[in-house]
Amino acid sequence: MEQTLSLNARVVAAQDQIFSDLGGEIVILNVASGVYHGLDEVGARVWHLIQQPRTIGEIRDAILTEYEVAPEQCERDVMTLLQQLVQAGLANYADGAYS
Repeated sequence: MEQTLSLNARVVAAQDQIFSDLGGEIVILNVASGVYHGLDEVGARVWHLIQQPRTIGEIRDAILTEYEVAPEQCERDVMTLLQQLVQAGLANYADGAYS
């Protein structure tokens, strides 16, 4: 059975990451792996939001308020980005992330 992320799941940036804002975009160094990751303007906004634990729903709502995007597309894109950040070791889910 496939698990889906809950909008109530909390996400936070992993500790010990080095990042730099480059004119609206972000470059993040995963210190453990030595791999650099780049985020566009919207991804950079999500990165700034998860410097403190936030629910996926809170992140989605912030992006919807700040950018012109369809709610369904925003939710899909935010969840995809957060999954990628977690898989890259740049962010962590709190318990109960999946329903």
